[in-house]
Amino acid sequence: MTTAYFTHPDCDLHENPPGHPEQVARLQAVNRALAGMDLLRIEAPLGTEADIRLCHPQRHIDRLRAALPAQGWAGIDGDTCLAPGSVQAALRGVGGACAAVDLVLSGGARNAFVATRPPGHHAETETAMGFCLFGTVAIAAKHALERHGLSRVAIVDFDVHHGNGTQELLWGESRIRFVSSHQMPLYPGSGAPSERGAQGQISNIPLSGGSGGAEMRAAYDGLVFPALADYAPELILISAGFDAHAADPLAGLNWREADFAWLTRRICDLARDQCGGRVVSCLEGGYDLDALGASVAAHVTELIKSLN
Repeated sequence: MTTAYFTHPDCDLHENPPGHPEQVARLQAVNRALAGMDLLRIEAPLGTEADIRLCHPQRHIDRLRAALPAQGWAGIDGDTCLAPGSVQAALRGVGGACAAVDLVLSGGARNAFVATRPPGHHAETETAMGFCLFGTVAIAAKHALERHGLSRVAIVDFDVHHGNGTQELLWGESRIRFVSSHQMPLYPGSGAPSERGAQGQISNIPLSGGSGGAEMRAAYDGLVFPALADYAPELILISAGFDAHAADPLAGLNWREADFAWLTRRICDLARDQCGGRVVSCLEGGYDLDALGASVAAHVTELIKSLN
């Protein structure tokens, strides 16, 4: 058994204006970094509107489709743009995440990495923002609950930015434990420890700008992993953003590849002890291309090693 890798060329259809950090080259850097690895490579299927409606109303989908330009770009806000193929690309992300959950829960793979774009963790119920259109990981978690009958799913979001969209989409969902570590203060401005969710099922772990791997490891060892072990998830999803890297231009944490490897290894150890190693990781941020490729390689290497 090996690690499954979901991606699709349609993700290149989401083109942002020149100079935008969320660029087509991000996925190219990821694919280069993983080119020599022993992975079960699968084309991400298209998600359906029924998948998206697990978290978003139909009017959100309709509004995005209606805003698609015939050519060029249409701005949603100062950060988030639509190109003609943007919804198609985002549907590959939703479909890839749900298919990865299907594969892992069926035993076809023990874990999976889904490399698609645009990312998803900032998208709120009816608001596309922060480069994100649909809440991909939140949708995948609801898919595991509603279509596979799971009762306890954990999401670990280590993107440098708070996963405000995932938090908002799952605020009242008692069957999902959401943990986000993130630099604070930083965009989008949410993610205080006092934001606990309607059932106290959300844990926000702010990290100070300028801090590095030592602070992150202490926070996860002290706050995150004991709580997740007590929760005993049946599946762990990861919002895998790599913009906490010291080289990333959009933030100010000082993680290195070894820190992403350590964190991935510890999540996989927890998954082995709690849920048969079942992990689905989905790409979020990471905007320095060299750092992104190296960090993804470290992350996926640990997913593969956890199978032994």
